[in-house]
Amino acid sequence: MASKKREIQLQTVVNSQSLWDEMLQNKGLTVIDVYQAWCGPCKAMQPLFRKLKNELNEDELLHFVVAEADNIVTLQSFRDKCEPVFLFSVNGKIIAKIIGANAPLVNQKIINLIDEERKIEAGEMVRPQYHEIAFVDSDAEDGEESPYESAEQLYSIAIIKPDAVIARKSLEIKKKETNVLDLFYMWSHNTSGSDLPLYRKILEAGFVIEIEDKRVLTEQQVRDFYSRIADQPDFEDFVLFMTNGLSHILVISQGNEEQPAWEETEPNPETETKVYEDYHHEVAPPTLRKEKRYSLQEYLERQHISQLCDIEESIANVNKFIDMFFPDFKSMKNLKLEKILALLRPDLFQEKKENVLGIIHDEGFKILMQRPIVLSEEEAQTLCKEYENEDYFENLIKKMTSGPSLALVLLRDNCLQHWKELIGPSSVEKAKTSLPESLCVQFAVEGLPINQLYGSDSLETAEKEIQYFFPPQQTLALIKPHVTQEQREEILKYIKEAGFEITQMKEMLLNEEAADKIYSKIKTKDFYKDVLEVLSEGLSLVMILTKWNAVSDWRRLMGPVDPDEAKLLSPDSIRAQFGASVLKNAVHGSSNIHEAMETINQMFEVLVPENPEGN
Repeated sequence: MASKKREIQLQTVVNSQSLWDEMLQNKGLTVIDVYQAWCGPCKAMQPLFRKLKNELNEDELLHFVVAEADNIVTLQSFRDKCEPVFLFSVNGKIIAKIIGANAPLVNQKIINLIDEERKIEAGEMVRPQYHEIAFVDSDAEDGEESPYESAEQLYSIAIIKPDAVIARKSLEIKKKETNVLDLFYMWSHNTSGSDLPLYRKILEAGFVIEIEDKRVLTEQQVRDFYSRIADQPDFEDFVLFMTNGLSHILVISQGNEEQPAWEETEPNPETETKVYEDYHHEVAPPTLRKEKRYSLQEYLERQHISQLCDIEESIANVNKFIDMFFPDFKSMKNLKLEKILALLRPDLFQEKKENVLGIIHDEGFKILMQRPIVLSEEEAQTLCKEYENEDYFENLIKKMTSGPSLALVLLRDNCLQHWKELIGPSSVEKAKTSLPESLCVQFAVEGLPINQLYGSDSLETAEKEIQYFFPPQQTLALIKPHVTQEQREEILKYIKEAGFEITQMKEMLLNEEAADKIYSKIKTKDFYKDVLEVLSEGLSLVMILTKWNAVSDWRRLMGPVDPDEAKLLSPDSIRAQFGASVLKNAVHGSSNIHEAMETINQMFEVLVPENPEGN
């Protein structure tokens, strides 16, 4: 009987419209377990609610309610449903709904909302403008649920501030699952010196980058994200700081964690185990987990690196900022975008290149990079290793080294598998039997019974092959002071669409000493004083751009030095679009790889290794 009494005290019973209306007068957060009379409330969640009630100790701000849908008009859309539903009411407004007895999600939701209420009550933040949930038939609204607040995933938004981005130097991101590991590895290297142990800890923590971007935040984005500190006296200076450098925005999840995310003691088998057995759904008891799974913010604080970035974990705010920073997040997350290396062997490249490229385009692949390359004998042997025991191997190597092959980097949803199915098996004989419509059969070459197209056999191999055939290169880029803020944003968009990664960026006034480092080739020319005068007019944006063949591609994107000439010869170039004169031609870039390396080392004080190929 004692445990029954605790449950009644824990959750207030609401079984009429009048009691529902009275409940909406509660101050703070009310967590409502909506149930049907025939099945009763969700008993499996009550130990969690009891735990939160005791730990948070917020009798004025936190309330738990069980509401019988059968007798409450407002809840009629939940009648005749068997799946648990939890509603979250803040000061009488229903702002969120979670379907299903997902304990970790409900736990995090309650903690975040109570944290907000505490800050609001203390005057530390303004109450968010929540959208009230409208109750409609739950079957009809399945497709209208928030794409973020589900039983599948919890997200955080992280913003690495401009000074931390610069301090990280050149972070090379290899793959989605390890982005956060590389990120924290570099942070720990710059803060604690104990980088390797922390790297291992983060690896075990299981955080995953869902999507990321480097960009200069707009003033409105900064004001929205940091609204909680808008009343601080130095906020305007902070806004200026955040809009004058490169920030790194990430959506981070805790990965596919099947176990609940909080710490509990072992259950009492005579009391709580029976509660779970009585419940008509099978739900894993939260009391079975001993280790605590920290949120991203908690983890950063425990590792003493939280000062390097700002975290938002409130579900309502995370949803809003995902929409602001990544409006296509839902569709992008559902895609399994992959990059692989593809190769057209010499005969096919020389004779049927356009046919193959047309098929690649029609099949939905995007060609990120391409280059003709004459393979060395060693490279050919590596790519043709599977044929090394065949009689024709020697002839194959001669063919592979006789002329240029075409190397491609392909991007597509499920790219690896789709490319394998498109090109078919490695031998023509097998392809004719199993996939007669494949490109292997379609583009077979007489005398060579092998597939004339190659593709990476795994994503790990693809990463290595892409790095080998398309080694990344860095160049220095400059956006000049006369360019307006709107034009600057357009130029940054051009840069991104051209496939460059902005590795580092800083806004600065280029005095003569700094300008000499960038314009070392012309500092003895008579017109150099005019260049210095233009640069002294305001702040320039200095960047490191990273891409394969970055130096040449950036010079091509800039266009001719004279904007009038650029309009004739390269009308889509940056100088044609935004240049005003030879001196005020919007942008500048290094002339060659050696100049780029030297200038980057001087301007950013980082070591850029020389690419032996000069690509």
